[in-house]
Amino acid sequence: EYSPGRQQKSLDKQYVRDFLDQSGWDHEPPAPELPDDVVEKTRERYALAAKMLFPELDIERYL
Repeated sequence: EYSPGRQQKSLDKQYVRDFLDQSGWDHEPPAPELPDDVVEKTRERYALAAKMLFPELDIERYL
């Protein structure tokens, strides 16, 4: 939801980028393994974006 003066919720991979930046990773391979909660929240964001783009599809069927 849009609200003036408030940052919009990111529906892309910015959530993962933010996690990696906060983890202290130096951006050299190999990247750290993502915790299950980060993977799940990323999946939820992509599912929400898909539902917004394709409301006629049963997105849950593909997850």
